[in-house]
Amino acid sequence: MVRRLAHSVFVLLGLVVVVFFVTHSLGDPARLMLRPEATEEQVQALRDTLGLNDPILVQFGRYMANLARGDFGESIWQRVPALPIVLDRVPATLYLAGVTLAVSLPLAVFLGVVSAVRPRSLADRVVTVVSLTGVSTADFWLGLMLILLFAVRLEWLPTSGFGGLQFVVLPAIALAFRPMGRVSQVVRSSMLDEMGKGYVTTARAKGLGERVVILFHTLKNAAIPIITLAGDEAAALLNGAVVIETLFGWPGVGILLIQAIERRDLPLIEASVIAIAVMIVTVNLVVDLIYARIDARVQYR
Repeated sequence: MVRRLAHSVFVLLGLVVVVFFVTHSLGDPARLMLRPEATEEQVQALRDTLGLNDPILVQFGRYMANLARGDFGESIWQRVPALPIVLDRVPATLYLAGVTLAVSLPLAVFLGVVSAVRPRSLADRVVTVVSLTGVSTADFWLGLMLILLFAVRLEWLPTSGFGGLQFVVLPAIALAFRPMGRVSQVVRSSMLDEMGKGYVTTARAKGLGERVVILFHTLKNAAIPIITLAGDEAAALLNGAVVIETLFGWPGVGILLIQAIERRDLPLIEASVIAIAVMIVTVNLVVDLIYARIDARVQYR
């Protein structure tokens, strides 16, 4: 596990290096931050303020030293330190991702198990159609349809905003369809592979009930690919829910990153990218811990 932690630290350090040199290779950061009509005097003044006239290695050393203190600089857009702005948005992103996974994963496992237990049956065909629909449906279109039906026509839920459960229902449902479809397909495939193995026949021959065989033997041994895909979906929710956040006015990190890019706010862009990367690396570490927990053959040294 120490090696996994070290690997994660190296990944984050590599990302920090890439972010720094990419932002400095796309052009003059001072010109990127200022409006196109900015004068040369304004550009030079900002370069002096940010230390951009120093050699690139000196800038990188100063950047790493500031980063070690959690200092990404001041947001050009909001005129306050960039990191606290991002950290204020993290709970909203985690809240939406958590509710989405709480809705989609149990439903996906249930549908996948039902489909695997009754292959080529009517239930299997229905689950296949549902899962393919979930994978194929664009989340922004589904979000619009949910708003039109439940918020505009029926007036059961608000159209947008952030707060209690009533605000998260529609965006979570819109985001849940895709992971529900993908995970249910993997559950079905993994379960079918495991159900054809000898230990399942042995468990049934010992007189174990079908529910025990399915839930405590077959599903457990089929869990590794399921957990892998669930972790991938969790990372995607932390990184790629920008459209839904914009559609529902959800104040997450994704929409903040887009706003920072639109305003060419490099300190805020860097802080947002690093925050998202830390969350994704944390998800990967949690997935690794779950691997070792459910399968004794998986060991980390």
